[in-house]
Amino acid sequence: MEHLSAKRKVSIMIAIMAAMFFAAINQTITSTAMPRIIAILDGMDYYTWTINIYLLTSTIATVLVGKLSDMYGRKPFLLIGILLFMLGAFLTGTSSDVYQFILYRGIQGIGAGIIQSSAFTAVGDLFPPRERGKWMGLLTAVFGFSSVLGPLLGGYLVDHLDWHWLFWIFLPVGIVAFVMIMMLFPKVQQKNVQSIDYLGSLFMTTTIVPLLLAFSWAGTEYEWASFQIIGLLIASLLSACIFVFVESKAKNPILPLHLFKNNVVTISNLIGFIMNFGMMGAMIYLSFFVQGVLGISPTYAGYVTMPMSIVMVFASAMTGQMMAKTGKYKRFAMIGVPIMIAGMAIMIFMDNVAMAVTSMIVFGIGLGLGMPVFSLATQNAVSHEELGVATASSQLFRNLGGTIGVAVMGTVMSNNLATNLKESMQSSSAATLTSLDPKVTEQMVAFANPQALMNKPLLEKTQESLPADVQQIFIQMIDSIRDALGQTLSTVFLTGTLVLVAAFILVFFLKEIPLRTSNEVTESTVRNDDEKKSLQFGN
Repeated sequence: MEHLSAKRKVSIMIAIMAAMFFAAINQTITSTAMPRIIAILDGMDYYTWTINIYLLTSTIATVLVGKLSDMYGRKPFLLIGILLFMLGAFLTGTSSDVYQFILYRGIQGIGAGIIQSSAFTAVGDLFPPRERGKWMGLLTAVFGFSSVLGPLLGGYLVDHLDWHWLFWIFLPVGIVAFVMIMMLFPKVQQKNVQSIDYLGSLFMTTTIVPLLLAFSWAGTEYEWASFQIIGLLIASLLSACIFVFVESKAKNPILPLHLFKNNVVTISNLIGFIMNFGMMGAMIYLSFFVQGVLGISPTYAGYVTMPMSIVMVFASAMTGQMMAKTGKYKRFAMIGVPIMIAGMAIMIFMDNVAMAVTSMIVFGIGLGLGMPVFSLATQNAVSHEELGVATASSQLFRNLGGTIGVAVMGTVMSNNLATNLKESMQSSSAATLTSLDPKVTEQMVAFANPQALMNKPLLEKTQESLPADVQQIFIQMIDSIRDALGQTLSTVFLTGTLVLVAAFILVFFLKEIPLRTSNEVTESTVRNDDEKKSLQFGN
């Protein structure tokens, strides 16, 4: 497909970016509105499932479709992905209870995973590695743009329209993308394939599902040392061992193990895992800091994290252009990852809005410079026949990194928070609570947890309802809790910084293979014996 006219390639890419935007905006638009939607459906007990089901189905679909699209081409999967996502979005908007909502979100997740996997791989079909960088940068920018627009639009719509419209408003974009891809995307001749690796697909699924559930529930639904979490981890480990054995014997494995003998693929996937680990920690726990420690309302808190997405859009687009121009990629990771580290290091010491915004800007620049590098490096290091499965493996490691990162940082937070809260409640202001009226004491102690800090209207209402001589004690107590939460989050951000340092060390081991100017691996396009060996044998 790289021999198509430039005009047709651009038209196809516009269609692919429309599909990506359709999937991304439908995910980000619900971020601010989801708590209210679930409350309306009376399903707060199942709130985590509305998030986990999407994560599970999208991750599994991403990995499985990678190999299948190598066998049958990207076009049918792009179309199937858009159809499933539109169906899931429409049905989600018709939900009358939380169980329907979870089921339909699962269908949405399948569609999103197929779109994500097929879209990034389709870039590899259309363009040689030397030209892919700029388009991958633009696809990354689409995600960044949707993360800016989505939460703001979702908050506005849920305040002024029925919540169902959040899932329906962008359906026309999906229809346009479907029609454009159906008409413009060329049909690729199906390769002769002996069989589909059903057994490998099964054990890959039974490895991923328990692993994601374990890290999603650990520290929240269940204790880390609980029977449920340990059982899920053991089940995942056993399934992984069986999966490796099955894949080593399969004629056409769903995830060829020899890919991981390729230094570039393995190092890029590990770095992607660690970067998402750190990124999710920054995004989730910065909101805790802004709302809980600084006392800013959720509406304005969104404006603090917005700069990260904005600068990431421009940085990723610029990085893609520069990689296409120079044919090099490692230098951008060498610059981007340290800037990410600097951004998170600022979070450790921040104590005001200006520092929070500065940290987000710095972090976003580093993310935009570094993130597009590793998918491109992975694609450039494998033959075109394995483009889909290599891209899918990259996205799998990023998804796992984000999930595990949130769980680990959540544990770091809860462990440190318990100690810091205990110390704060032993302060002189907290000690005076024992001398107050028992009812007043009970009313105040109810706020001795960080979750209460997020509800600013309730804090103000409670303060006003207290006797005048008690209000100052209440303010001092709240300040003590804010201080405890601030100290705890500093530890969380320090953990994220150290994790990103590990990613930077790995960048030094990333081998740089000059970006090819053709998808055909021939003697004329392979620049040296080392590159040829890496492409053909995964060394």
